[in-house]
Amino acid sequence: MTLLCKLAFLSAVLLGGSIAALAQAPVPVAQMSDSPCPPPAPARDFAGTCHYKSENAAILKGAHPTAIFMGDSITEGWREGDPSLFNHAVLDRGISGQTSPQMLVRFYQDVVALHPQAVHIMAGTNDVAGNTGPSSPEDFKNNIRAMVDLAKANHIRVIVASIPPAERFPWRLDVQPVEQIRQLNAWLRQFADQRKLIYADYYSLLTTASGAFRPELSSDGAHPNSDGYAAMRPIADAALRKAMHGSP
Repeated sequence: MTLLCKLAFLSAVLLGGSIAALAQAPVPVAQMSDSPCPPPAPARDFAGTCHYKSENAAILKGAHPTAIFMGDSITEGWREGDPSLFNHAVLDRGISGQTSPQMLVRFYQDVVALHPQAVHIMAGTNDVAGNTGPSSPEDFKNNIRAMVDLAKANHIRVIVASIPPAERFPWRLDVQPVEQIRQLNAWLRQFADQRKLIYADYYSLLTTASGAFRPELSSDGAHPNSDGYAAMRPIADAALRKAMHGSP
C-alpha cells in the first residue's frame, strides 16, 4: 500500500469514527434543573410537562379549582369552542395530539397537585391513531386505570368520557378506527360502572349509524366544531353536577 493510500485509509477511519461518535452522542436539549421550561418550549418534552407549568404555578398560589379537564386536542380545543365552560374554577388541561401514556405522565402535576374536586378524563383518539407508536387496547386500559387510581387516592371524583366517533383520522388516513372506538367505549362504560365513576357519553350524541362523526358537528371528522361543543355542553354540565354531589 502506497503512502498516499495509507493516508487516505487512515483519514476515512478517523472520519468514520468521528461521525459515529457524533451520532451516538446525546443531543444537549435539556437537563434536570429547578427551572426546566425556559422559553421557547424544549424540543424534547414527551409528555408536555412544560405546557401548563407556569399556569399551574400561578394557580397553586390561589384557590383550588373545582374541576380539571384532562385530554388531547378535543379537550384543548374545547376552551376555544365553548369558552364559557372554563374559568378560574374549571380548568382545561388538554394538549393536542396526546395519547393516554403522555396524559398519565403529567397527570400528577396537571391534576392531582392542583387539588380539584373532580377530573374529566377524555383519552383514546390518538391511542387508536398510534400517535406515540405501537400500543394495545390493554395498554390504553392500564393508563386509564392508573389515572383513575391516582385521582381516587387523592380524593378526586372522576368523570370518564367516551372517545368521540371517527370514521377516519385526517392525519392517519390508513387507520380504520370505527370498531376499535366502539370496543374501547364499551370497556370505558363498563369500567366506570365497576369503579362507580361518572361516565360522560358524548359518543352516542356525536356518532352516525356508521360510526362517523356527525358532519354538522365536526369540521374534519374527528374534532367537534362550535356546534359540536355546544351539543356536548349539557352532558359535560350534568357530569360536573353529579361529580360535585357525589363521592370519589
